Amino acid sequence: MNRLVLAACVAAVTWGCADKPAAASSPPPAASAPQAAPAAAASASGAITDADRKLAAETFATRCTPCHGPSGKGDGPASAGLTPKPRNFGDVEWQKGVSDTHIEQVIAYGGAAVGKSPAMPPNPDLADKPVIKALREHIRQLPGK
Repeated sequence: MNRLVLAACVAAVTWGCADKPAAASSPPPAASAPQAAPAAAASASGAITDADRKLAAETFATRCTPCHGPSGKGDGPASAGLTPKPRNFGDVEWQKGVSDTHIEQVIAYGGAAVGKSPAMPPNPDLADKPVIKALREHIRQLPGK
């Protein structure tokens, strides 16, 4: 019986780690030091398109809503079992104190990569795509909803 349990644990760990690209495990060096004074407008690297915004809304609905809730208050159905509770994006003080870069790093590399909760999973598939900036913009606009 112990061998069966051990084999199941090894398989679960191997399976869980096999799907994560190497980039997901270590963020860029700046990830651990969030910058203050966010800029809510589109990034300097280019304008966010309507298609990016639509994809960001869909991505938020599927990946973020279970924990953060549909309006980003940290009250999604999966939040009940989480400690600490998911971030309330409607917190005005948090919005003022967090940089766009930090938000994007948390989205791409997960909470543990920036000294936050490891329950916030990484999304390395979004790291180098325009949708990450649109998703950050979506999060920035949640307090006004």
